[in-house]
Amino acid sequence: MDIVNPALNDYLLAHATPADGILRDLVEETHRVVPGTTMQVSHDEGEFLTMLVRLTDAKLAVEIGVFTGYSSICIARGLHQDGRLLACDVSEEWTAIARRYWERAALTERIDLRIAPAAETLRGLPTDRAIDFAFIDADKTGYPAYYEELVPRMRQGGLIVLDNVLRGGRVVDPAAQDDADKAIRQVNDTITADDRVQSVMLPLRDGVTLVRKR
Repeated sequence: MDIVNPALNDYLLAHATPADGILRDLVEETHRVVPGTTMQVSHDEGEFLTMLVRLTDAKLAVEIGVFTGYSSICIARGLHQDGRLLACDVSEEWTAIARRYWERAALTERIDLRIAPAAETLRGLPTDRAIDFAFIDADKTGYPAYYEELVPRMRQGGLIVLDNVLRGGRVVDPAAQDDADKAIRQVNDTITADDRVQSVMLPLRDGVTLVRKR
């Protein structure tokens, strides 16, 4: 199922603020190292993240799922001047690429990378409702746990963004029953029924849900 019409893809990308040389080089290297990867956010989604972070005036952000660091750069660039990004991943290999590009973008001091299961990292955070912005784009089976750990730690008005919530249309395919499909349906239903938050699901790329803490 084409969530974004292929005929419009180039047009959408051409009508976002252009990527700079750092992001272009990162995309090129990522696709050279991992041919055909779909794990990296698209340029328009990256610009969307930067804009959301700026609109929330975020000082503390959390990212679950770093890969090679494209979304980290987009989030960190949108942070308040003294803002910090806690970036969670389990791969030393992919985040080694991310570190090099964070350095090129002069963002190393803003980003705290934690190599550990994200649920463990989140459970180790205080429950003082200090997180302004969170982005979830990691293993799909972990989404329900990540969401439940984040919500109590978000400030009032804080924003959680979840990527890949449509699973290429698999969420509406009864035959799609692998663990990842079930986990995404579960978190989608949980969010809709959660009176702690307001939410909207957007047909951006593979589906993006915005969740605002009440």
